[in-house]
Parts: sequence; structure tokens; C-alpha cells
Amino acid sequence: MSRRLFIAAIILALLAPVLAARAAAAEIQPFGRDGWQGLTAAHAGRALVVHFWSLTCAPCIAEMPEWAKLARRSRSFDLVLVATDPIEETPRLAAALKQWGLDGVESWAFADRFTEKLRYAVDPHWHGELPMTRLVAADGAGQTVIGSLRSSGLGDRLAGHGR
Repeated sequence: MSRRLFIAAIILALLAPVLAARAAAAEIQPFGRDGWQGLTAAHAGRALVVHFWSLTCAPCIAEMPEWAKLARRSRSFDLVLVATDPIEETPRLAAALKQWGLDGVESWAFADRFTEKLRYAVDPHWHGELPMTRLVAADGAGQTVIGSLRSSGLGDRLAGHGR
């Protein structure tokens, strides 16, 4: 092997994790002013569960492995994760999602510093409490659930959501 080829192989090996992290990070979409409208339109006609979470929310972090189990089991509804963290946190968000096995789940991150508008579009009564989950039936009817899967009883309710 020539010296140049050897050096190129080492550089590529060193850059591979960085490139992989950037590729995974690129999958997180920006949740802007029209984010809720676009998200629900893309899933129209199907039951939808949209879970809002943050890297700074301890209950959110604690239950993410349970969301990963739900994502693997559920076929009766679409699951979407929306981080209320700024879109600039995409590399950290992507790494966390990958760690929990949620890197294959459709994911978004807040892309507007005026977060009140983003929250209002989802539910006018939502003031930013986390974790928060929005259940949207196939006919478009929606319901907001504040709290973790266990404390809110949401885990049991999701078993029947979408039917």
C-alpha cells in the first residue's frame, strides 16, 4: 500500500464517525411556524401520536426507552418526535435518539425562537409543559396529554389509539 493511500485511509477512518453523525443529524427536520400544519397534513388519514420532549427534561429522557419500545411495536399509529430544543442542537438530538434506538423515527426540532407561536399552533392551551403528547385521530380530532407515559396513563391508552 502506498504511503498516500495509507494516509487517506487513516483520514477517512478518523472522519467516518463525524460524517455519520452529520448524516444522522440531517434527518431531524425544522419545526417552524408551519411545522404543525405540515406534519399533520403529511399524516392525514392515519392515527398520529406526536410526542414533544427536550434534552433538558428529566422525565422526557427517562421515558425515551419506552417510546422506543412503542415505536417498534405499534403499527396502528404513526409516531413523530418533536424536540422543543433549538434546531441548532441537531447533532446532540440525533446522538441521543440513536442511543435510545429512536433514530429511525420521524423527528423534528423547534426552528423558531418564538416558541410560543409554535406551541400555540399545536394546542392553544399548551404553555410548554413537558413531556407533552398530542394524539390525532385519523379523522383529525386531537387531544393533548401532559405528563409521562406512566403518570398520565398514556401508555395504556396508546394500545388502543388508531383503532
